Amino acid sequence: MKKYYFIFFILVVFVFLPNIAEAQCAMCKATVESSQGQKNSVAGGINQGIIYLMIVPYLLMAFIFRKQIATIWKLIRGKRVADEDL
Repeated sequence: MKKYYFIFFILVVFVFLPNIAEAQCAMCKATVESSQGQKNSVAGGINQGIIYLMIVPYLLMAFIFRKQIATIWKLIRGKRVADEDL
């Protein structure tokens, strides 16, 4: 059970870590801040690009390890898993 708490803690840290770190250069930050109120702002495009770059690796990993994820999900839910499924 301690293992699950540790994994949960690591996930929470990774979720909140980008809010703590500011990784933009000064020019990019100034451009985004000055165009936030406009209709077609640079901030919207940058945010969409960041979301795209963030989601694609997770989708690829989920696709590659889908059988292992399903097995772990079944084990967590308490269902019996046959040996040939592993």
